Amino acid sequence: MSALQVTGIDHVTLVVADLERSRRFYCDILGMRVVPRPGFNFPGSWFQIGNQQIHLIQAHEGSAPAGFPAPAEYVRPGRTFHYAFELADATIVPDILKAHGVEMKGEPRHRPDGCLQVFCMDPDGHVVEVFSRPRA
Repeated sequence: MSALQVTGIDHVTLVVADLERSRRFYCDILGMRVVPRPGFNFPGSWFQIGNQQIHLIQAHEGSAPAGFPAPAEYVRPGRTFHYAFELADATIVPDILKAHGVEMKGEPRHRPDGCLQVFCMDPDGHVVEVFSRPRA
């Protein structure tokens, strides 16, 4: 039997404590846009970024708890559960995060392939990487 042929990532789902607080992070800071969401019987929001989406579920009795699944002492940006968003120029990220009161996790750094990485946490403690590829 042959392997499946996955063609991409459609969405990432996160459980959050406060939908509006998370909307501000994903839309007002990261620049995503709200898109229509089916009429599920629990609260949530969907955001579009390129061809992918971020799906947020408001924490409720039938969901997992909001936030990052590991205790804070295990958070080593880049070496823990995280998701990454690409943009054209990550050098602007520290100033934008600071202007919005979002703390970076460590200093911006270059991967061995030259990509510039900046790590922070969303309002519920999910580790977020924002990066840009080296300019040609």
